[in-house]
Amino acid sequence: MTGKNKQKLVVIGNGMAGISTVEQIIKLGGAYDITVFGSEPHPNYNRIMLSYVLEGSKTLDDIVLNDWNWYKDNDITLHTGTTVTKIDEENKVVVAENGLAVPYDRVIIATGSNPFILPVPGSDKEGVVGFRDIADCNQMLAAAKKYKKAAVIGGGLLGLEAAKGLVNLGMDVTVVHLMNDLMERQLDHNASAMLQAELERQGIKFAMGKQTVALLGGDRVTGLRFNDGTELEAGFVVMAVGIKPNVAVAKASGIEVNRGIVVNDNLQTSMENVYAVGECDEHRGVCYGLVAPLFEQGMVLAKHLCGVDTLPYEGSVVSTKLKISGVDVFSAGEFIEGPEHTVIAAKDEWKKTYKKILLKNNVIVGAVLFGDVTESAALQKLIKQEAQMTDEIYATVMGTGCCGAGAKKGTSVESMADEEIVCGCNGVTKKTIVDAVMVQGLTTVDEIKACTGATRSCGGCKPVVEQILQYVLGDGFKSASKQGICGCTTHSRDEIVAEIRAKGLRTIGEVMNVLEWSQPEGCSKCRPAINYYLGMIYPETYEDEKESRFVNERMNANIQKDGTYTVVPRMYGGVTTVEDLKRIADVSLKYDVKVVKVTGGQRLALIGVKKEDVPKVWEELDMPSGYAYAKSLRTVKTCVGSTFCRFGTQDSMGIGALIEKKFERLDLPAKFKIAVNGCPRNCAESCTKDIGIVGNDGGWEIFIGGNGGIKARIADAFCKVKTDEELFEICGAVIQYYRETGKYLERTSEWVERVGLDNIKKTILEDHDQRKALVERIEVALQQVEEPWKKVLNDKQVLRAMFHSTSPAAAE
Repeated sequence: MTGKNKQKLVVIGNGMAGISTVEQIIKLGGAYDITVFGSEPHPNYNRIMLSYVLEGSKTLDDIVLNDWNWYKDNDITLHTGTTVTKIDEENKVVVAENGLAVPYDRVIIATGSNPFILPVPGSDKEGVVGFRDIADCNQMLAAAKKYKKAAVIGGGLLGLEAAKGLVNLGMDVTVVHLMNDLMERQLDHNASAMLQAELERQGIKFAMGKQTVALLGGDRVTGLRFNDGTELEAGFVVMAVGIKPNVAVAKASGIEVNRGIVVNDNLQTSMENVYAVGECDEHRGVCYGLVAPLFEQGMVLAKHLCGVDTLPYEGSVVSTKLKISGVDVFSAGEFIEGPEHTVIAAKDEWKKTYKKILLKNNVIVGAVLFGDVTESAALQKLIKQEAQMTDEIYATVMGTGCCGAGAKKGTSVESMADEEIVCGCNGVTKKTIVDAVMVQGLTTVDEIKACTGATRSCGGCKPVVEQILQYVLGDGFKSASKQGICGCTTHSRDEIVAEIRAKGLRTIGEVMNVLEWSQPEGCSKCRPAINYYLGMIYPETYEDEKESRFVNERMNANIQKDGTYTVVPRMYGGVTTVEDLKRIADVSLKYDVKVVKVTGGQRLALIGVKKEDVPKVWEELDMPSGYAYAKSLRTVKTCVGSTFCRFGTQDSMGIGALIEKKFERLDLPAKFKIAVNGCPRNCAESCTKDIGIVGNDGGWEIFIGGNGGIKARIADAFCKVKTDEELFEICGAVIQYYRETGKYLERTSEWVERVGLDNIKKTILEDHDQRKALVERIEVALQQVEEPWKKVLNDKQVLRAMFHSTSPAAAE
């Protein structure tokens, strides 16, 4: 069909919904002369990725989906910075605010949504913005350079993304939420609580159950007032309390509008030849505010406009994924259980994972995942299909088989329909991926990403893309599913350490650049890990990057849910003095400490210290840090031993204190605990410690790999030694071998099982040269450690930045 004979299609809206529909029309060979209007001065970009622009890991150019050349190459007329005001049905023209009138045969309204601004006094002040487009991002970036405190009103998906971005920009951010649970429309209480704890660890503060009744200040906002009379200081406020469909052009044109633009199952409005797609429409009484439904609508509409047979659009199974770096959250379908539901749930607080599936009459109707979202695509499909729960599905999704054996992860992709969307962020179907593999010979996820866009955004669809690759290639599939230490890289812990050594990489930035990180700034999983690995490899020269540590480690104190801190001084071997006790009491009274708590590690914790008082508490205690916050030696627990106990055979208190003084302050892959018993009665609970030491008449017995936490594990018998010197040597070798071979955040209980007790024994007990080398290396590392409290007290610039300015940004 020639250009003169082509029908004229006008698309009102240059966002993801409208342009994805246009892409489908082009793929189907639709004979249209296409004109696109966009209110923003940019080509089509991925709005889902705005949080990455805000945090600084991507630019506008990085998130553009279709650049200027794409419109030109496809003969599409694009009017940017131009808002359409009316569709003139009588004259069949679309009229823009600048007077431009474009004739049409068909129209697609894809105007998206607008942020909902709370109708409270002061909401129109300077410094109050929504979070919907690049212009909002630019305002936030500018505000972060000038203002220290920000408030984000709304604890939903968008609000949390905005908060994380502002924290990464160095702002002190508080999320204000009306409800007591974050993302209450997508998550149950358990998942919400785990999410809040993780985000607090990353530096975000929360004011839950707070209703904002006014924004304070003159021309510019200075704070918020809540309905309970309390106030919150803020020089910048982001409104993220929801969205409302942008129906302005439909209303002005006389098209039926309810909450959104009312459409039928072919996405047609009440006006002939006019359609609506995406967040602006209302289908069967539902307005969708997520990306997957708009792609599903777009595919149906494109086929309808191209005369291709298609099933009508009957609605979408809504699912949600959180895209904050280092936080994996997913929900789909029903997620709050009622008496009509059967609940399948598993929670692992050590691994920080949570999985819940809801059944109704044995039909899978909803799911919530936290921490591990590998099964998200499978669950979404099962919910959409209204699948019956079976033993096979249970074993696959919950990760257990007969007799507790691990089931193979993943789901069959054979039964997926060709048009089923795999990548919700970019609207990529199974058929698109299969065609890319079969026709173009692609064999890796990265090649699929470059060709189709799948996995290009949040990366949540990567497991399914890998499964499709494996399904199509069969035996030709080569390790496309190799997992890295986080989503930013495919490199494992061992590969990263080997590359650092081989290439002499010296900074986190060098590691990420040379090893081609997909996220240039990394995330909260990989940055602390690389920081640890570099410090372990180069103990004498590496300059620790504080900003890559978690908030507790940066502050040298444990942050509590109310924003105060817990300060824990060291008590070697659990022993203290009258003088130290008096000092603790005096400081606690002076600084109004809320609680003084005896810890499980035989220390005293001062709980409820105000942030600005933390340095003064350190200074006046004048005691070493107890490292209650650190990935290092926490405590050496002891019994009274031969000094006082009538059964004691060894000086457990004395040896415990010496061991604690010897190995304190040394960075380790995870927290580390030791216990020393003066006799086999085990009063200090050595059986559940990373290193357990038990005294007897002939010397000491050493146990390793114990854990008393969520995944309890009895320590393995390692060896017996006769002298204190041998005891220190073996302990030093074990700790250093763990430092050099342990994965970041991997406890010794997991390390022993992964590396193997026999291998550890061969390395340390049988290979004396290796043991000697390990001890020499740990001695070098120990010579570099410093008392952290005194180090901060002596650095006035750091002291001001950490305790009298904005909160340090959380490790990404």
